[in-house]
Amino acid sequence: MPTSLLWFRRDLRLADHPALLAARDAAGPDGGILPLFVVDPRLWEPAGGPRRQFLRDCLAELAAALDGALVVRTGDPADVVPRLVREIDAGSVHVSADTGPYGRRRDAAVERALGDVPLVGTGSPYAVTPGRLTKDDGTPYKVFTPFARAWREHGWRAPAPRPRALTWAGGVASDGLPPAQELDGARLPAAGEAAARAAWRRFRDERLAGYDDARNLPAIDGTSRLSVHLKYGCVHPRTLLADLAAAEAPREHVRRFTDELAWRDFYADVLWHRPETAHEAFDRRMARLEYDTGPDADERFTAWAQGRTGYPIVDAGMRQLLGEAWMHNRVRMITASFLTKDLHVDWWRGARHFLAHLVDGDLASNNHGWQWVAGTGTDASPYYRVFNPVRQGQQYDPDGAYVRRWVPELREVPDRFVHEPWRAPGGVPAGYPEPIVEHAAERQVALARYEAVRAGA
Repeated sequence: MPTSLLWFRRDLRLADHPALLAARDAAGPDGGILPLFVVDPRLWEPAGGPRRQFLRDCLAELAAALDGALVVRTGDPADVVPRLVREIDAGSVHVSADTGPYGRRRDAAVERALGDVPLVGTGSPYAVTPGRLTKDDGTPYKVFTPFARAWREHGWRAPAPRPRALTWAGGVASDGLPPAQELDGARLPAAGEAAARAAWRRFRDERLAGYDDARNLPAIDGTSRLSVHLKYGCVHPRTLLADLAAAEAPREHVRRFTDELAWRDFYADVLWHRPETAHEAFDRRMARLEYDTGPDADERFTAWAQGRTGYPIVDAGMRQLLGEAWMHNRVRMITASFLTKDLHVDWWRGARHFLAHLVDGDLASNNHGWQWVAGTGTDASPYYRVFNPVRQGQQYDPDGAYVRRWVPELREVPDRFVHEPWRAPGGVPAGYPEPIVEHAAERQVALARYEAVRAGA
């Protein structure tokens, strides 16, 4: 029986899966598809426990949807995939293209190792595949707004149909699911394609109509929380965009949510053109920006990571990260600004901490989001943007509901003092720290350091 190999990566679903259709067509009407997932130590080991556990849960759901046909192997894909191809005499290997720096190197190594057996890439995890859009002069976009305009004008394909009947190849040994992870009490969302579709329907039907107003309020359930499902490909952005085109919600809310999908594609496009920006400043001048190091900086970083800075909105966000392996996007910006511009710690250190704890940790979105806040990234004029943690809390959590949820020490503090507990009668409640820095003073330090870089440019 002719067999094609379908190598799942960031596409853990059966609907809207062009590579699956390509594998089916390659096998032909009398052939079968062998579904494979490779647990790659280069990706598995650096990932934090939440991401590893969510991936494991996704694989369990996918295996069930495949009636147990999923083969899981552990090892270097450049060894595992060619060995399995020889084992089953597969005629082709099918994947959704990986556009990340490591994924591109890995796939090139697999392709070389396969020899005459083709590695066929069909589709990608993005609405518009990274690298496809460029400016009129052929150079990549560096700013989101013109990228988003070109992204909308380019458009995207309709969702690929889900095949009604498939023949899965069997009789192949599997290593089984990777081990379950210890999560220290963090609560993860339901995993898998069905859970992703259900999460999307709930958001579309119940919250999309108010998204533009609610998305910045961390105390309410105003966002989609689909980032983790998009990260692992339990749903494709094309599917969401097709639904959005027909949505009955007010257009401003639809457009705002569509912009979030465009941001995801934009950061992936930046990483495609500039893979070094996963670890280095996009704005090369900012490589000279001074950050603090040494024991004092380490102590401040630890206070930030534990949610013990004395600034309630910052501490609530960092504790939410530990409790849910997720953080509200507005609060991600506040906490990142505080680390880089109040505590003067390198953005890369914060980005790594987020990737270790976020269930939706995505290299392109996470690291370029951090650079946007830190002032080293794609924003045209970011250096003067220093989030005031008190004002941000007062504006986006006015009654302190979010803070009180995650910082129980402040639950009895009156609303007017919940974001400035040091001003409350009697001072800071027992068990909660005084502010570790004075924001106004540290803001001036940050601005002076940015100006020093600009002056030397």
